[in-house]
Amino acid sequence: MQSPAPGDAAPIPTGVAGLDEILHGGYAAQRAHLIEGRPGSGKTTLGLQFLLDGVRRGERGLYITLSESRRELLSVAERHGWSLDGLEIYELVPPELSLDSEQQQSLIHSSDLELGETVRMALAEIERVSPVRVVFDSLSEIRLLSQGSLRYRRQVLALKSYFLLNNATVLMLDDLSSEEDDLNLHSISHAVLRLEQITPAYGAGRRRLHVIKMRGTPYESGYHDFVLRRGGVRIFPRLVAADHHATFEAGTIACGVPELDTALGGGLDRGTTSLIIGPSGAGKSTLALGYLVAALERGEHGLIISFDETLGILRRRAAGIGLPIDAHIEAGLLRIEQMDPADVSAGDFAGRIRDAVETDGARVVVIDSLTGYMSAMSGQPHLVLQMHEMTTYLNQQGVVTILVLAQHGMVGRMEAPVDLTYVSDTVVMLRFFEAAGRVRRALSVLKKRTGIHEDTIREFRIDAQGLRVGAVLENFRGVLTGVPTFEGNRADLLDDRPPETARITASEPGSHGAA
Repeated sequence: MQSPAPGDAAPIPTGVAGLDEILHGGYAAQRAHLIEGRPGSGKTTLGLQFLLDGVRRGERGLYITLSESRRELLSVAERHGWSLDGLEIYELVPPELSLDSEQQQSLIHSSDLELGETVRMALAEIERVSPVRVVFDSLSEIRLLSQGSLRYRRQVLALKSYFLLNNATVLMLDDLSSEEDDLNLHSISHAVLRLEQITPAYGAGRRRLHVIKMRGTPYESGYHDFVLRRGGVRIFPRLVAADHHATFEAGTIACGVPELDTALGGGLDRGTTSLIIGPSGAGKSTLALGYLVAALERGEHGLIISFDETLGILRRRAAGIGLPIDAHIEAGLLRIEQMDPADVSAGDFAGRIRDAVETDGARVVVIDSLTGYMSAMSGQPHLVLQMHEMTTYLNQQGVVTILVLAQHGMVGRMEAPVDLTYVSDTVVMLRFFEAAGRVRRALSVLKKRTGIHEDTIREFRIDAQGLRVGAVLENFRGVLTGVPTFEGNRADLLDDRPPETARITASEPGSHGAA
């Protein structure tokens, strides 16, 4: 049974994940919308999703195609796992291209018709079907037959007026074959959405959507990334932190290593962002993992965004240092998203984090590392702006966010590829130093906005039993210059400890780090 048509200009769902949020509810009912983009940008898929959503709601849908045959549309639907049963497809293609001689649709070659007859045939089909939703694909054929801007505008206006008389919500697709007529279409359309496809020098193409106009309705402006995969188009609305506020209980999370928690003033505060910075191999990922696993063992949900390690290596590394995560993954507490910097977009990245926070209830998010994420961005300013928005959003959700950033080089003076200290509430710096014939690691807390912290330097070690932090070390020089030199007592350094069954242990106070 046909569902009642929605009210005049009331928002109706688009059938596309993320697009309703951008349009603040959906397309305007009983209005004509222009969807424009180059061939291959996803217009047909977007249109089919709109009609199929109507079928699920009991609304009649009509796809009028002047550029693709029914067979091609069925092939598109099959690749997405869809059935077009319940949709009316009216095609204007040459009879010799149709393999079904018994089909009921009229087969007319548009180039053999006068423009007025082509439009008349389309209007007659609308009259017959009385659809609630219509997709007209594409206006480029009407443009070619018009042979002039004035006639083209008049015919599109005629189509639009007839759609409105029949209370239909219409998507008019345009492949931008002639951009000189863009303003003609923009001025007579209720809304204009443009789909773009960008091909970088390396990696997969990036797609994005831009809402150019929508009369009388607020919408989310700017570019919104989207992906075209099996199942259709999914759009990732641009993250605006000011639109996402949540009430959460303040508190501090500890990792179970007393010396480390003491250096951080008790641990990491909820609703804050912590940056762990240092050279490659200094233990940044392990330090972040220590806090994450401690939260998982308390029953909290967590997320790891991994740019630098595969899932298999991450799991083996965690087990090798006494921080196993397999059980937490199986229990559904830990979600790991492995990112390929060559394929991921900024919107996809933000969308996965939002999904983990809002759907899974993630309370600790680890991004490892920002160095890998920089490779996925087109420029440093974009990274800083987006990370500022992302960290603000996570802070407002009460999430403990841990960012890992590798500095250039391993010894000597080091520089970070991007400065994110100003968006971080806590900054922990790791360094290598040499003492007693061994390369050792030092930890210091440079900043904590939400409370006190130690201004000391402590040694820490990573072994099969976990993370261990020693007592405060004095007689250091050159730590901030990147060449730390320890001139103190060797007895203050951490010694090797015998194998133990404990996963995470800490030095006893006054033992100077002896296990």
